[in-house]
Amino acid sequence: MALGLILHSIGIITLMIGIGVLLARTFHFNADTRNVFISLIVNVGMPCIILSSIFQIEIDGSLLRKIGFVFLFSIGFNVIGIGIGYLFAILFHKKVNRARELAILSGLGNTGFIGIPLCAVLLGPEGALYAAIFDAGVDFTIWTVGALLLQKNPRIGLGMLRTMINPPLLAIIIGMAMVVIGYHPPYLLQDLFDRLAAIAAPLAMFYIGIMIMSLIQTSSQSIKNSRSTLWLPISVKLVLMPIFAVMVGKALSLDNIMLQTMLIQAAMPTLTLSSILFAKYSADEEMGIVTTIISTLAALFTIPVIIYLLNLYLL
Repeated sequence: MALGLILHSIGIITLMIGIGVLLARTFHFNADTRNVFISLIVNVGMPCIILSSIFQIEIDGSLLRKIGFVFLFSIGFNVIGIGIGYLFAILFHKKVNRARELAILSGLGNTGFIGIPLCAVLLGPEGALYAAIFDAGVDFTIWTVGALLLQKNPRIGLGMLRTMINPPLLAIIIGMAMVVIGYHPPYLLQDLFDRLAAIAAPLAMFYIGIMIMSLIQTSSQSIKNSRSTLWLPISVKLVLMPIFAVMVGKALSLDNIMLQTMLIQAAMPTLTLSSILFAKYSADEEMGIVTTIISTLAALFTIPVIIYLLNLYLL
């Protein structure tokens, strides 16, 4: 993986986040504007990236097996990440009552908002497809293991299944079904998917920039309160997990695109949905917001360094 291309992509992401910071000064960021950004990214941009990728590559039996492997690997990888985060929280953190939240923040990454667009840029359609499948594994883990971990009285039911159904997952299912039956959409729709796919990365970065400015303006005390806990999820998520992913990938002799996709997805900062997940289950929502933002900023530096070192010694 060319380091120059990675640095270029990280540079573009940094500038987009900067634009988001400037945008935050032009309007009031509230629940409505937040929902507009999330809706456009999750309901339009990410499904179109997935559909665009599916229709640009030739899918055969071998690729289908790889897709199944990536999904299962993602679930196992995320569960292990949560387990490591929980163990570290108990061993090294005095506030054991936050161990569950720290475990989620340590194990689950922003593989949708940032990971899918970044893999599409760096690795092309096949990388974007693997990234989408990896993200589907993250979603599965969030609403099963993550939800059960945060609930005071864990319950398994249809409600949990409904929360796992989202537009990116539906795009994977519909796109793969079209491929299996041999249907190719008309050029008009393919062109539409390609054009709308391009909005996901800029909007996601603008959203993060706006969140950064909003946090600075309204919740500076939250940063101080979370300062003693930040090191744990950031070090596990941004350092330990990428190294672990590549070592497992090398041991399994995965091909380069799969290995690089898993490295990029493993190196993603804490998931943006953490604050929403914590709010839903009455956990520490502020810690989720602060960790997401700080880890995203830290990832702008850790991703190139981790990839450079792994290229040097392992890849």
